[in-house]
Amino acid sequence: MVIAEHDNTALKTVTLNAVAAARKLSGAIHILVAGYKANGVATAAANVAGIEKILLADAPQLGEGLAENIETTVLPIACEYTHIVLPATAYGKNVAPRLAAKLDVAQVSDITTIVSTDTFERPIYAGNAIVTVQSLDSIKVITIRASAFNQVSANGGNATIQIIKAAAASSSVRLINRDLTNSKRPELTNAQIIVSGGRGLGSRKHYLQILEPLANKLGAALGASRAAVEEGYAPNDHQVGQSGKIVAPQLYIAIGISGAIQHLAGMRDSKIIIAINKDPEAPIFDVSDYGLVGDLFTVVPELVNALSALSKD
Repeated sequence: MVIAEHDNTALKTVTLNAVAAARKLSGAIHILVAGYKANGVATAAANVAGIEKILLADAPQLGEGLAENIETTVLPIACEYTHIVLPATAYGKNVAPRLAAKLDVAQVSDITTIVSTDTFERPIYAGNAIVTVQSLDSIKVITIRASAFNQVSANGGNATIQIIKAAAASSSVRLINRDLTNSKRPELTNAQIIVSGGRGLGSRKHYLQILEPLANKLGAALGASRAAVEEGYAPNDHQVGQSGKIVAPQLYIAIGISGAIQHLAGMRDSKIIIAINKDPEAPIFDVSDYGLVGDLFTVVPELVNALSALSKD
């Protein structure tokens, strides 16, 4: 069973990565859609290629995606499955541990390779080593690193939709507030191009002045190192790294980022990495495909001007 990530309106694309991982396991694949007024999400999930059945639990207490309510809805049907798969996102990392604890099984986290139905590979030590883990539990609760699995097609499927009972709302938890960041830019974890900035930018003003024009030209998402986030240059949801988001775009441009190990763990799987830094000894150059040593306050505007000239031609 794949537990879908969604906002009650649209299916998050990381669910397609989770389905790709589930395909490497034996057996039919079902998707659980737990939400409120989420019929559209269930219909979209039914169109995903290779899915046999959609389980729709639709109730007000599931609308906010609280892990406590989702867990109690999943538990009664968990014994019907050998694997429960979620993406290793904030949502998946919230739900999966509760499920694993209540099922009394060991969760296997952040999987990058499925060796067999009970054996998996996952990175440790900020991605500097890969460990092979075997689980002998009858039900395996796993989270997958989305960037390690190519999305399946969102179309071509014709799964049946089955309504299941939602568990009663938990009396021990309630949602107080949720602040959402609205942006017209691509979602960071799904972006094909990411322009990311670090402490070298010096301020939030420079972060926006230097990075936004380049990101606009390239249609890119904006990212940041942990240092930039901690200094207040960028919001927390821009953070790339071991303690932020794991990304693997086609192009990653690191500007003013030294290349601390925790940052490299979040972006080293990018297809092409370009680094711009005034320090020729910066560790970021060790993983970059192209490196430019120079003052970012001069180099980046020149790059934007060059792109503008190309677009006019």
